[in-house]
Amino acid sequence: MDNGESFNTRAVHSGEILDDRFGNVITPIFETATFMSPNRSADPYIDSSRGEPFLYTRWGNPTTQSLESKYASLEGVKYGLSFSSGMAAISSAVFAMCSRGERILSINELYGQTHSFFSSYLERFGIGCDFMGIDQANSLSFDPEGHSLIYLESIINPTLKIADIERIGRFCREKGIPLLVDATFASPYNQNPSQFGATVVLHSGTKYISGHSDVTLGMAGTDSRDIFDRLLTVRRTTGPIPDPLQSYLAARGMKTMGLRVEKQNRVAMEIAKFLNQHRKVIRVNYPGLDESPYHTIAKRVLRGYGGMVSFEVAGGLIGARKFMASLKIPAVAASLGGVESLVTLPVETSHSSIPAEGRKAMGIEDGLVRFSCGIEDSQDLINDIDNALDAL
Repeated sequence: MDNGESFNTRAVHSGEILDDRFGNVITPIFETATFMSPNRSADPYIDSSRGEPFLYTRWGNPTTQSLESKYASLEGVKYGLSFSSGMAAISSAVFAMCSRGERILSINELYGQTHSFFSSYLERFGIGCDFMGIDQANSLSFDPEGHSLIYLESIINPTLKIADIERIGRFCREKGIPLLVDATFASPYNQNPSQFGATVVLHSGTKYISGHSDVTLGMAGTDSRDIFDRLLTVRRTTGPIPDPLQSYLAARGMKTMGLRVEKQNRVAMEIAKFLNQHRKVIRVNYPGLDESPYHTIAKRVLRGYGGMVSFEVAGGLIGARKFMASLKIPAVAASLGGVESLVTLPVETSHSSIPAEGRKAMGIEDGLVRFSCGIEDSQDLINDIDNALDAL
């Protein structure tokens, strides 16, 4: 599919494996561990990562390749690669691009597991990590000297601060240092970091890409064949390739990503505006609000402001727990980006591994609620939220 086609058209048609012999209109699930080798067919399907017929699913699988082609089209990159989880994509990218004795420079405001991976786990492999604040990164008040790569989340979890990847990407290109961007919260519908100079784009495909809370998946995209080959080598060696069924479900979910995320953008904006004037809400984090200190940056680097809203309720941790227990529509569950609304407390889930003082430095108070907007009607969600806040 030509990348000149619109997003939704590419979402439906890019990467599909159609075989006239069967007349199928969607890519089949090739739930097979191995393939005939040698393949004596006169015209075999080719594993594009190797330029040869498919051999073994840990090396490559047609269903998975279909997913990766669709993702690359929507992300606007030449090469896409899938992994068994978002953390598998992140760790594989780091191991593909860093060696013992090298150091990473990352923003400090990270998803908790990523922060733990950078701050402690990488030490086992002789890879160090230095941290800077997101505002320090946005103002370019850092020296990349001595670092092998820069790492960002384009929308910060859960405070929804916005990385100025346009400015940082330009700076990294000038300095010749790779930029890795986790754009999970944005989704390819709202943002393509490679357009701003990101060397590798990362996603937890579990979220907006799959969109139905039934898949665990990671994605990575790049325009560099060399980096793609290095990522591929790590994946083959360590083995975190998704099962073909997971690939099929993710590709199916991706077909409606534009429709889902467009609706989630609208729902989140309406909820954020409602919360912003509620007397029992201390503060609201949403980059689409004019009052957001990151609104100006968001207008430049995002096509939509996303389906995530976080807000601090009165009463601290006790108040937040009571609010969540009073909700009727959203499920109280970790994760995000699905068609159903989900609500969670970052201090008890995504950032529970970070000490309290570290969380406060990131702007994560005990009463901060993270709300992942689904595709329910916004007024129903607002009514539910209003009732739950009245219970405080």
